[in-house]
Amino acid sequence: MKRTTSVIRRVVLAAAAVALAAGCTAQAADPGGGGAGASKTPKASTTPSATASTAPGTTGTPTTPASSTPSTDGKPPSPSATTGTVEGLLKDGDENEQVRELQARLRQLHHFDRAPTGFYGTMTAGSVKAFQKKQGLPLTGSVDLTTWERLLAASRKPTADELRPSTTNQLDTPDARCMTGRVLCISKESRTLAWMIDGKVVSSMDVRFGSENTPTREGTFSVEWKARKWTSTIYHTPMPYAMFFSRGQAVHYSSDFAARGYAGASHGCVNVRDRAKLSALFDQVKVGDKVVVHW
Repeated sequence: MKRTTSVIRRVVLAAAAVALAAGCTAQAADPGGGGAGASKTPKASTTPSATASTAPGTTGTPTTPASSTPSTDGKPPSPSATTGTVEGLLKDGDENEQVRELQARLRQLHHFDRAPTGFYGTMTAGSVKAFQKKQGLPLTGSVDLTTWERLLAASRKPTADELRPSTTNQLDTPDARCMTGRVLCISKESRTLAWMIDGKVVSSMDVRFGSENTPTREGTFSVEWKARKWTSTIYHTPMPYAMFFSRGQAVHYSSDFAARGYAGASHGCVNVRDRAKLSALFDQVKVGDKVVVHW
C-alpha cells in the first residue's frame, strides 16, 4: 500500500513539474513581464477589433481619406462632405496642367498677360486675386472650388494654342498699316513679330530690339534683300536668316537672344530666338514685302 502511495505521489509531483515548466515558458513569452501571476490575466488581442479604423477587408493598413487623394481626371475634386468647399485647390508653388488651364482662362479675361507656364507663382496669385476681386470673392490668391467654378463660368475651354501659344508675349492689336498685303508686323509694345497676309496672322514669334544707344528704327519699310547665312561686317557676328529692311537693320536669328532672352539687346536689328520658326518664315517672305515697326 505504501509502495502504491509512493508511486502515486511521484506521478503527481511529475505532473506538477510539467505544469510549472509550461507556465514559465508562457511567462517568458509574455511581453508584460508581470511575474508568475500574469498568466491569469488575459492578454490584449493583436487582432484588429470590429471598431478599428481600418476598412473592412484590409490587412490593417489605415485607409487614406478620400479628400487627400489628388484628382487624376483633370477636374477639381468633389466638395468635402463636411465643409462643402475645397480650400487651396490650386496655390502658390503648384506646377501641373490644371495651373496651365487656369492661366489660359485668366488670360482670356485679361487678368494674366503672358503665355501659360503651368507654374503657380506670385504673378498667377496676383491674377487670381484680380479675378476674385471682380467676382466679389475673398482675395486669397489661391483657387478654391468656388473660385474655380466662377472661372469656368466666365471663360471657355482653352484651345491648344491658348495653352501653348506660339509666342511667350501676347500679340497686341495689329497696326492699321499691317492690315493689307503681305507684312512683317513688328510691335515694340508687345515685343512680337506677326507675319500677316491680308489682315490675318499666319505665324508669330518673340523678338528683341536695339538698345537705347542703337535703337531699332520705327516706320514702314520693305524687305530690301535676304541672306540665309550672313555675318555682320561691322560686329562680325552671325546673322542667320537675315531679312534687311532699313540700312543694315534686319530681322534675323540671334543665338544670344535664345540664350539670354531680354537680358541683352541688339545693335538695332530685330532679333528672333526661335530658329525653326524664322527658318520657315524666311522661305515665305519675298523681297519687296512690307515691314512695319511700331509701338
